[in-house]
Amino acid sequence: MYRLRGVLLPGEDTVELFVDASGRLAEPAQGAETLVDGGFIVPGLVDAHCHIGLGSAGGVSLDEAEVQARTDRDAGTLLIRDCGSPVDTTPLQTRADLPEIIRAGRHLARPKRYLPNMALELDDPALLPDVVAEQAAAGDGWVKLVGDWIDRSVGDLAPVWPDDVLAAAVDAAHRAGARVTAHVFGAAAIPGLVRAGIDCIEHGTGLTDDLIAEMAERGTALVPTLINVENFPGIADQASRYPTYADHMRRLYAGAYDTVRRAVEAGVPVYAGTDAGGGIAHGRIADEVIALHRAGLSAADALGAASWAARAWLGRPGLEHGARADLVVYDRDPRTDLSVLHEPALVVLRGRPVPAGR
Repeated sequence: MYRLRGVLLPGEDTVELFVDASGRLAEPAQGAETLVDGGFIVPGLVDAHCHIGLGSAGGVSLDEAEVQARTDRDAGTLLIRDCGSPVDTTPLQTRADLPEIIRAGRHLARPKRYLPNMALELDDPALLPDVVAEQAAAGDGWVKLVGDWIDRSVGDLAPVWPDDVLAAAVDAAHRAGARVTAHVFGAAAIPGLVRAGIDCIEHGTGLTDDLIAEMAERGTALVPTLINVENFPGIADQASRYPTYADHMRRLYAGAYDTVRRAVEAGVPVYAGTDAGGGIAHGRIADEVIALHRAGLSAADALGAASWAARAWLGRPGLEHGARADLVVYDRDPRTDLSVLHEPALVVLRGRPVPAGR
């Protein structure tokens, strides 16, 4: 049995936590080995937009997917909502030394309306509700749609799916007990997605005030992936054949932080996601938390968006009696200095300390 003593965030109280042989938080016991005596204890970090098994050219081997997951774990990320992967990573879910992965199955897109080798591409959009139901069964309670992408016939971002198909697809997922999220950059696709009852918007750089208000009213979540949005100028620079699209991406980049600020002020639930695997290196959850703080979240709320609040949203417990002991310890209060998130003093996964450097 292990003992940890420290300030348990998001509270202010110094507590003692005891971890039993099963790796769960338990009643105090004599003779427990002290792992920590002082510091700040945070429920295991959450990357709410991550791609285990995805690389720049598509799927990677399970060995490489394992390296990705370990990189995230060592940064304190102990719960991952995998937002689409062409690789079946279910073998990694049985590994006690890797973060918990909540899988969304495959991205769903139309032909030539997403990155090559990454999505299931449907020739007929009317097939979407049936395929969503299939992906709901294949995943862990989430389905991932590609909501918009460049339409080369118009030279700019455009919606991928008709609104009536989206409504039927979201309904199919909900009937199957799954939630739906969508990649979307521009504004044009968001009304159809939100009004279809979608549960989450990824990126959301095109959100307008009226759409933000509707998301707040409906409780639709936003995962803005701000460190990935930093790639937009580079994407624009490589899109010289499509100047309208390139200018659009630059405008979306210029307004991204203000968009998140307005969403937060309106009451939209915002969570931290890095988009690791989608052009972003794994293990960068601290950078995303810091970016959310720059966008207007308080330091505590930015941290919560990658910890206790995100865990509740995904239906996972925090550090309560009987819960699995997934936690990170820091020498300093991260609410005072978020940069300390880059330097976890201790990571405990499933009640076991993660050896440094592994």
